[in-house]
Amino acid sequence: MKQQVLGFIGAGNMAASLISGLIADHYPADRIWVSDVNEAALTHLAERYGVHTTPRNAEVAEHAEILVLAVKPQILRAVVEELAGPLQARHPLLVSIAAGITAVSIDRWAGGSQAIVRCMPNTPAMVKTGATGLCANAAVSEAQRSQAEAILRAVGLTVWVEDETLLDAVTALSGSGPAYFFLMMEAMEDAGVALGLDRDTARLLSQQTALGAGRIAIESDEPPAELRRRVTSPGGTTERAIATFEEGGLSPLVAKAMEAAARRAAELSLQLGT
Repeated sequence: MKQQVLGFIGAGNMAASLISGLIADHYPADRIWVSDVNEAALTHLAERYGVHTTPRNAEVAEHAEILVLAVKPQILRAVVEELAGPLQARHPLLVSIAAGITAVSIDRWAGGSQAIVRCMPNTPAMVKTGATGLCANAAVSEAQRSQAEAILRAVGLTVWVEDETLLDAVTALSGSGPAYFFLMMEAMEDAGVALGLDRDTARLLSQQTALGAGRIAIESDEPPAELRRRVTSPGGTTERAIATFEEGGLSPLVAKAMEAAARRAAELSLQLGT
């Protein structure tokens, strides 16, 4: 992939995170082009990483063999339709990180016959611990799948789904998931304060506990249920707390919340893809 010219349409946080990860993985800066209307964002990327920058999207599309669409979903249609000419002439691999926009819609706006990989990253990508779901349309080759995966792996782990509708489930789980954990941390922090801890201490303990639990889960071959069982001593404090969670219907509530998120993702796809 290092021989491919890589273009980014959009220089926001996610694009900047991907560029940072790629440069850290020794991707040649002189093979990366970025466009955006925000001159300050372009200046920052050029000065920090040495990449090519331009305010003209078409200039990036005219150079790129892989084009990352990193703009807001609400403006993606206008951006892609503007680039339909160079896209039809060059047929780069299109990698879209715009939430909710289907490959079918992107292909239609681009004039058809485009190789497209849709991605659903999440915000921890900004600290190189992201989780991204990917789905390729039928025009994407195996080599292009590898190229798209390498780009997103620069900021975390990647998983492929073969049915694009499953990206709604990815959105509900990992896309929105960081907020669920922040909510839990917020609740634990507030409860710690109610039990007598000062705010800073409660916050630090909740943050470090979340980090430690996540690391144990990642490094273990055991499922979360087994890890939970191992730290839940019969008759102890953890058992009492877990029982309270279960009595309150925590698991069904999580399932209900994720179903609502997945439904909303599907609704947004319909709204934005027209």
